[in-house]
Amino acid sequence: MKQFILSISFLLACYAGFSQSVQVQFITSKGNFTVMLYDQIPKHRDMFLEQVKKGTYNDALFNRVIKDFVSQAGELDDSILNREKRHPELGAKRFPAEFAPNAFHKKGALGAGRDDNPEKASYFNQIYLVAGKKHTDASLDAAEKRTGKTIPPARRIVYKTIGGTPHLDGDYTIFGEIVQGMDVADAINTVPTDKNDVPVTPVVFSVKVITRP
Repeated sequence: MKQFILSISFLLACYAGFSQSVQVQFITSKGNFTVMLYDQIPKHRDMFLEQVKKGTYNDALFNRVIKDFVSQAGELDDSILNREKRHPELGAKRFPAEFAPNAFHKKGALGAGRDDNPEKASYFNQIYLVAGKKHTDASLDAAEKRTGKTIPPARRIVYKTIGGTPHLDGDYTIFGEIVQGMDVADAINTVPTDKNDVPVTPVVFSVKVITRP
């Protein structure tokens, strides 16, 4: 049993430790948490840092919260798509998708939102935190059947140990993960919401960079 626990700890450390050069702090009305951005997803990392610099996430909102799934922040899909419809001359600006084997939808992962564009390209100003749930082999088998994608054995251990949303893997770009303050993210994901998944009491946040490459 001790050896099994050590093996799990090693796997989690491997999945968590492949990038350490940039960390940002989310300062929220529920408390603070720290996110490590992935160097293996450099374009989204730098795009996000540019948005932080521009003030996109100053006094922003977690505006769509689905318990045991995700906590979404930034501009909502409807707002983005309606603006693009009103101004077709501006085009639909998206950021090219980036994927890496160690960037997946485990609990605490930071992802970039998007619409249903076939390129799986991201919005510039919408993010989400993965909440998810712990899985069993049966539920992971079902996810594989649903998506047609194989979940690697090491990743299955992570999903069974800390949880996540495996059916989103390969469809949305993951570019960071929480390294401190997971309890705050859990508190955000369990706030009361209305029928549209909007928090009844606004969850406000800002982002600041605390380490850089």
